[in-house]
Amino acid sequence: MQGNIKVKRNILLNPGPATTTDTVKMAQVVPDICPREKEFASMMKAMREDLVRIVHGDLNRYTSVLFCGSGTINIDICLNSLLPEGKKVLIVNNGAYSSRAAEICAYYGLPFIDLKFPVDELPDLDKIEEILKENPDIALVHTTHHETGTGILNPVREIGALAHRYGAVFTVDTTSTYAMRPIDIERDNIDFCMASAQKGLMAMTGLSFIVGNTELIQRSADYPKRSYYCNLYLQYHFFETTGEMHFTPPVQTIYAARQALDEYFAEGEETKWQRHLDVFEAIHAGLDQLGFQDIIRRELQAGLVVSVKYPDDPNWDFEKVHDYCYERGFTIYPGKVSAQNTFRLCALGAITAKDIEEFFAVLEEALRAHDIQIPVRYDK
Repeated sequence: MQGNIKVKRNILLNPGPATTTDTVKMAQVVPDICPREKEFASMMKAMREDLVRIVHGDLNRYTSVLFCGSGTINIDICLNSLLPEGKKVLIVNNGAYSSRAAEICAYYGLPFIDLKFPVDELPDLDKIEEILKENPDIALVHTTHHETGTGILNPVREIGALAHRYGAVFTVDTTSTYAMRPIDIERDNIDFCMASAQKGLMAMTGLSFIVGNTELIQRSADYPKRSYYCNLYLQYHFFETTGEMHFTPPVQTIYAARQALDEYFAEGEETKWQRHLDVFEAIHAGLDQLGFQDIIRRELQAGLVVSVKYPDDPNWDFEKVHDYCYERGFTIYPGKVSAQNTFRLCALGAITAKDIEEFFAVLEEALRAHDIQIPVRYDK
């Protein structure tokens, strides 16, 4: 019966959730099962190992821990669970998602330094080292690998080397790079990375996971308990002793993630990354043809998100352009740069360069339908 179901295919150019395959969608249609059954626990065990393999982690040193929730839950968990008593967090912040980490620290009352840099520039490594030298009580450094608000790629390998030089644990929000850009958790000096299933895995929302150093998780058992539901060691320990999540898991979402993992390994890391790059290049080609400008220098972009400036045309109306495209199966997304009006086009999901070519044909129609000049106009 599943093979006869046809689902309308939308091309999502927002930064997640991503376009999924029909096989991932249909993987949710399974017989009802209690998640405490051994069969289900066995599937989650294999998934946890595969999530480590995606970042080339040694299963003797690294593990993964699953949680219910969106990607933000991972940042919450790492920050509140991995900070020892009397120590401090350093947030290397050049965008909206690192700012979210700072907000989490503030809500928990964690001592932290919010080291801010311009959103269109890379963090200054010398400044980071200076702060680490001046604050020997920093025990945890956190940053975002790819700031999807702008599309900028941060130098996590170099930041991680600095964190380790000064004895700090390094946590990285890899929500929008995991299973897309190749990551090597050891070589990239990452102690903990994280993502949610609806991004690079191209599965469904509701399942998130942290991949990290097993010894450091075990050590955190003695750290202050700042959350019950969002405690990394508690969830890890429950998995290790029972094979289950501590609280009810999103069963059907996990089946979809299992299918998505199988499809990830079938496509292959390098082939999948090249497909995302092809989509990214097609996005730039389409923008160039219509005269749009982006806000981040190309050499600083991660190859996954383009943040596009609104044109200086009195007829430009993002909502109208969005709605025109949406009605024809393409979703575009507003920007996340406070100082400038932008929208974003993303190379995530089960899409190809051909999809992007078809999108730009629709976008051009939208511009013409609303009397927006082509090529689009910028006054400066």
